[in-house]
Amino acid sequence: MIDLAALRALSTVLRLGSFERAARELHVTPSAISQRVKALEERLGCVLLIRASPVTPTPEGARLYRHYLQIEMLEADLQHDLQPLTEPGAPGTRARCIPVAVNADSLATWVVPAMADFHARTGDTLALHVDDQDHTREWLKSGTVFGAVTAAAEPVGGCRVDALGAMRYIAAVNPAFAARHFADVTLAEGFRRAPMLVYNQKDQMQHRFLSDVIGEDCTPPQWWVPSAQGFLDAAIAGLGWGLHPVALAAPALKAGTLVDLCPGHSVSVALYWQSWRLDSASVRTLRDCVWRAASAVLDQ
Repeated sequence: MIDLAALRALSTVLRLGSFERAARELHVTPSAISQRVKALEERLGCVLLIRASPVTPTPEGARLYRHYLQIEMLEADLQHDLQPLTEPGAPGTRARCIPVAVNADSLATWVVPAMADFHARTGDTLALHVDDQDHTREWLKSGTVFGAVTAAAEPVGGCRVDALGAMRYIAAVNPAFAARHFADVTLAEGFRRAPMLVYNQKDQMQHRFLSDVIGEDCTPPQWWVPSAQGFLDAAIAGLGWGLHPVALAAPALKAGTLVDLCPGHSVSVALYWQSWRLDSASVRTLRDCVWRAASAVLDQ
């Protein structure tokens, strides 16, 4: 059997990012935390933590972290069954911080209501890891998170997949920007010279849109704006064109501060919720909260 105290120390270090913060939460010294983790490493014969700032797991450490989170969820269910009248936050209960991976556009449009619903129903909180929807699945594969909003329908081993709906994007631009770069030229010529907004180096959505609309992937000047709201604000300010979720851009489109650059052309990205295949009330509750919030915004 693996020592649960050592597993708890490992999990707390990874959740908080340092031995010192883990020691404060567990009311022991940093040396005691280090000794527990070291003893676990020696017993298993492998390194579990990359001792940097913040502390990160090796693949073996991530697997153990996932195992301990599953134990915590099952224990919480057991505690609930043994104390059916216990309210969230009552003495004897401890709120958990559950790691989840989401994409930035979902966070900006519907994830926060899901978080509020989950917290109201369980008293637990979420630790969000934000990444491109084509890459959030990797957080699940590494064992770092409990669930992920992803564009991947293929399930990660040990996980179940639930379809959430599709997020629709349009190429929205400031009207003055459209007049400056796209008036009196073909669409292809405009796209070749007009500055383009890109979320980060992982974001290929604009490039795929160019290939679909004008039949080529050109390389115009680019702005890198790794924030969903900042991405929208940059378009409103006339810095460039980009693909924006209709749900997020709707107020600016209605106000006329943004216009659809290519009416009739849009991109729909199907989103899925992948989470551990674990018979746990917390798993079911979070899945329900995610689905309810997503269905109010995404195209079904």
